[in-house]
Amino acid sequence: MLSSLQKPRPAAAQLLSFGLILSTAFMMWKGLSVITDSPSPIVVVLTSSMEPAFQRGDLLFLNNRDIVSEPGVGDIVVYNVDGIDIPIVHRIIQKWEGAGTKFLTKGDNNMADDTGLYAKGQNYLGRENIIGSVIAYVPFVGYVTILLSEYPWLKTVMLGLMGLMVILQRE
Repeated sequence: MLSSLQKPRPAAAQLLSFGLILSTAFMMWKGLSVITDSPSPIVVVLTSSMEPAFQRGDLLFLNNRDIVSEPGVGDIVVYNVDGIDIPIVHRIIQKWEGAGTKFLTKGDNNMADDTGLYAKGQNYLGRENIIGSVIAYVPFVGYVTILLSEYPWLKTVMLGLMGLMVILQRE
């Protein structure tokens, strides 16, 4: 540790490398957001409401561009409602077209539709509520995110271990 204080060049190079990794990850996320036209191009399934189609912890890839057609009945979409910051993954069960397209959704494993989840006074979703349609998924990869949010102390442990690895790393 003291040797890095006496030789600032390797420490600066290590710091710049770390900054490059972070900025590359951020640029990739923003690039995916632009390509898919979705603020969250990748989401994790947090509940069992979409079983058997998706399990808790599945990582979903979204696309919000309506190149071929808009989402339709049977499509699995991710949406946000006013007042809830957590995206919801459910299937479209009804669609109304007219002045503005409207959707009604339901989880495959739920008994009732999602009108109870929508904002107060909202009986359907508008196109503006939909973040994207599911185009691909990777099973169980998102469990890391779930564990980190359910057990906040794990974040501290992981950051501590990463910091310890950086300090103990030798070139």
